Amino acid sequence: MMDWTDRACRGFHRLLSRRALLYTEMVTAPAVIHGDRAKLLDFDAAEHPLALQLGGSDPAQLAEAARIGAGWGYDEINLNVGCPSDRVQSGCFGAVLMTRPELVAECVTAMIAASPVEVTVKCRIGVDEQEPETVLPAFLRRMRDAGVRRIAIHARKAWLQGLSPRENREVPPLDYPLVHRMKQEFPDLDLSVNGGIASLDQAREHLAVMDGVMVGRAAYHQPWDMLGQADRLWGETPPFDDPLDAARAMRARIAAHLAAGGRLHQITRHMLGLFHGRPGARGWRRQLSEGAGRAVGAADALAVYDAALAEIMAPT
Repeated sequence: MMDWTDRACRGFHRLLSRRALLYTEMVTAPAVIHGDRAKLLDFDAAEHPLALQLGGSDPAQLAEAARIGAGWGYDEINLNVGCPSDRVQSGCFGAVLMTRPELVAECVTAMIAASPVEVTVKCRIGVDEQEPETVLPAFLRRMRDAGVRRIAIHARKAWLQGLSPRENREVPPLDYPLVHRMKQEFPDLDLSVNGGIASLDQAREHLAVMDGVMVGRAAYHQPWDMLGQADRLWGETPPFDDPLDAARAMRARIAAHLAAGGRLHQITRHMLGLFHGRPGARGWRRQLSEGAGRAVGAADALAVYDAALAEIMAPT
């Protein structure tokens, strides 16, 4: 979710669900240690529960980044061993680390020792020519022995050679049965399934077996269908009855963002799919896509947002 789940996105998603655990974009350990921490790590208290997702392969650096993240107030520190992007591969972290489980174990051991909050892992079922039936249980066993108790498993292989990051999210076949078997084999671990889950009905089916479900693209592109109703999975009433109510509630947040010098598109780019499949959705997207970048000043920006809302209230 790099370049997607920034503060503006998370604030919007938290408005839709009180219970879902939110994740930051992946941040490299060296960036946390040496970069602009306020820019990289700041968040609104309303975003809790919130996990900081780290990338890296140096145990000492990851330990320091985990210590900093915990001190910043995050509820969880997550090590990403699943991202297949070129940037990640060249830095020897992300999915490429599935080929070096002993190094991952060193990393999480150091992170756990340094962090007072829980350290978790996100992984793939394997990479390239690895055999997931063998590799995945061995990886989970090593993580458990290192002290990790919660792991999210993307139910696809990552092909580091020959497929783009986008293709790696869609082309390799999903193997949910394998991930389900891991829960049976490791009942003491808290295991979540990730990959290709596009509806709450699918999530419910997985939750009959798994401890959790991690959703990325569907939650981003269809936020109401996924997050707007997600609290029902906990037996709770969602914050809003209708996506239009959520959009209206966002107006005050947008106004505050504009008053602080922000731009409309910084928030509304994450909201384009709010009315997915509903009357007026195309007009909503058009108004925001065409108008948000051109808006000059807060009044102009709010007029663009109101015009987008009008498309939903009186769809053509």
